[in-house]
Amino acid sequence: MKKHILSVDDAPAIRNLLQELLAYKGYRVSTVGELEQASKIVKEDPPQLIIMDFQAEESDGFVSIDELKKLAPATPIMLLTGAVFDCEVTRNTIKKKVAGYVAKPASLAKIVGEIRRLLNESQDVVVTCA
Repeated sequence: MKKHILSVDDAPAIRNLLQELLAYKGYRVSTVGELEQASKIVKEDPPQLIIMDFQAEESDGFVSIDELKKLAPATPIMLLTGAVFDCEVTRNTIKKKVAGYVAKPASLAKIVGEIRRLLNESQDVVVTCA
């Protein structure tokens, strides 16, 4: 059975790209633009991984993460975001909230690599800073 991934991003282009890329890689993918839609999917068709943008319109990224974690506490969440965080914030705050973090823009190989890590390996977050 294909692993189910939920992508939450307010940018249709990102949703479409992830849909095509991850379907090609053999995953079953649901994409939504809002937290309300994401919550419905998590309840009705729980994913094995949630990928979300931190800066979705009309939502606070940390609140959105907390809401999804309440619905699916064991499901890893990966941030795929253009939000700029300094290394200290990433290490001390984001690492406590999510299982993975990829800053946009990122190569498709890096995104897929992090997805594979989260679905198949340790849930520890690896944070690298420039």
